[in-house]
Amino acid sequence: MFDVIVFDLYGVIARTQSPEAVRRIEEIAGDPGPAFWDAYWSCRPAYDAGQESAAYWAGVADLLGTAFPDVPALVEADLDSWTDVDDAMVALVHELAGEGRTLGLLSNIVGDLVPRFEARHGDWLSRFDALTYSCRIGVAKPDPRAYETCAANLGVKPSDAIFFDDAERNVLGARDAGMRAELFTSPEQVRALVG
Repeated sequence: MFDVIVFDLYGVIARTQSPEAVRRIEEIAGDPGPAFWDAYWSCRPAYDAGQESAAYWAGVADLLGTAFPDVPALVEADLDSWTDVDDAMVALVHELAGEGRTLGLLSNIVGDLVPRFEARHGDWLSRFDALTYSCRIGVAKPDPRAYETCAANLGVKPSDAIFFDDAERNVLGARDAGMRAELFTSPEQVRALVG
């Protein structure tokens, strides 16, 4: 049984971008094609670690050799694309907190998104003992400092926690930092593993 459980946010509790959201971003960006998403993701680590939105989108544009027609609308569409959650996982968060488990959140998330996400989902986020956001600590997973900071925020050693993430590189990073870590598949998997 694990008393300290750490969750990733996106792809675990929160949903990743929907096809509709992706299309909206592409339309605002001027339908830039597949290279757009390569640039979008390659520039993301610095954005997750605290870079400002304008600088992030300037970097994406530079990689593509273009300029976006409406950067504020692009920022807005991008932020909005990251606000939906999985209700079954939210219910699990409430369940585990109700059992007295210590819960941590460790998310690669951009600074402008945090207040928007917290305003929309404050009820269940309040069940966490510590919220560790990459944009606030200046490092993103799989950097070992992200896991160490998360454990410190919870007042435990990394080895005291089990961590769930949907990205294998982040699971491996957590293991390297001393956490028990599992590739997330479902709420049922979490229940089975935490005991």
